Amino acid sequence: MARWKALPEELDPQIGEFTRQMRRLVDEAGLGVATLADRTGYSRTSWERYLNGRLLAPKGAVGALAEVCGTSPVHLTTMWELAERAWSRAESRHDRTMEQIRITQARAELGDFGGGTGTTTVDAPPQSPSSAEPPGGRRRVLLFLAGAVAVLAVLGTVFLLTGGESTPAAAGPPSPSATGAPGLPPGVKCVGIGCAGKDAEAMGCSGDLVTTARSSTVGAATLEVRYSRTCGAAWGRITGAAPGDRVRVTADGESERVEAVAGETYTYTPMVAVGRAGEAEACVTLTSGRTGCAK
Repeated sequence: MARWKALPEELDPQIGEFTRQMRRLVDEAGLGVATLADRTGYSRTSWERYLNGRLLAPKGAVGALAEVCGTSPVHLTTMWELAERAWSRAESRHDRTMEQIRITQARAELGDFGGGTGTTTVDAPPQSPSSAEPPGGRRRVLLFLAGAVAVLAVLGTVFLLTGGESTPAAAGPPSPSATGAPGLPPGVKCVGIGCAGKDAEAMGCSGDLVTTARSSTVGAATLEVRYSRTCGAAWGRITGAAPGDRVRVTADGESERVEAVAGETYTYTPMVAVGRAGEAEACVTLTSGRTGCAK
């Protein structure tokens, strides 16, 4: 059995649970980190970071781990999706904290130059041109710093209010294709037709926002229709696949159809826009010639 270091106390519970699950699989398979690196193609240093909670393993490494340990990647991938969202939230909080630190430091620098201190000045006696301070020099410095702090303060406020999402350049009625639409959870970047053809994970539609609407087994592969009510979108996913297996998802008959080809044991299609889970159908064509659908 491997002897693991204690996970960081500040680690999010979902990330901690996912990391412990990976450790359990490695222990049960009787693998050392060096052997794991050789069999998965990911470096020993990377696996040490993944298994000690210092870095979130990429999805490819998770699939490789499941394959090496001889287990289905479905459950482990679901746990990874939850951990990935938790990791993104932690990074967002860190970014906001650093933004506030920079704003505070800029304000402190402005104070050092005498700006915003609330002090009054007393008129000085006239000076000769040869001894006078260059006109406007000090004022230009103060105006520059004041402007910089104002910009940082506005950016910091916008970041806190929007969760890091960009705001529209001009006000207008919301569009189904708009990303970061008002009322969506933090991290969700599309809704409805705006999600069509896009990656579910990149758009924030996976993780705890997705459910498996239907599934079926075709040969050794598991086929699923994945559905996100929040994003108003669905996609097809296949696990236990062989390279070259093809999975596709259709919505509204054949009006919307996207496909993905497996390069390893796990892959999923881009999204199609749907009003409800029942509008999507996923099908697979295996390299063996066998076909099947999850309707």
